[in-house]
Amino acid sequence: MEKSRDIFLSNLEANKGIIYKVVNSYTSHEEDRKDLVQEIIFQLWRSFSSYDDQYRLTTWIYRIALNVSISFFRKESRKREYSHPLTEAVLENIPEENNVLNSDNLKLLQMFISELKELDRALLILYLDDKSHREMAEILGLSETNVATKISRIKERLKQRFTKHETLEGSR
Repeated sequence: MEKSRDIFLSNLEANKGIIYKVVNSYTSHEEDRKDLVQEIIFQLWRSFSSYDDQYRLTTWIYRIALNVSISFFRKESRKREYSHPLTEAVLENIPEENNVLNSDNLKLLQMFISELKELDRALLILYLDDKSHREMAEILGLSETNVATKISRIKERLKQRFTKHETLEGSR
């Protein structure tokens, strides 16, 4: 038991960024974040003994973190009438040289992403984290083709939202 706990804690420490990235994408309130982190860690610990090492550990962590977060988000959205904005923490992994987002565009992107459905938001988190379509499919239990199609549609929707916003701003 002691050895298992130490292995779990070591793996948790090495991959805590995944948990915080997912949590920050599903809630912006400090107390909710703490609760969600605690619930994810509890679920990871609860299922650690049944972890199948034929899958990558990060895939397993993403899957549990996203499933717990989506359930939490659904439960919280029934309680509250507003959406949770995506924080900058999720977008940190966009390389600087490719980052053409200024502060205003970043805020717009966060707003547009926060309006996405839970599954689409999860896909975008994984996409922004440079996960392959295969990894995304494994984490979310979708086919690779479905992942590719959904990512393409999400990107198109975001592009349309930016275009519409620019058109509205240009007419002012």
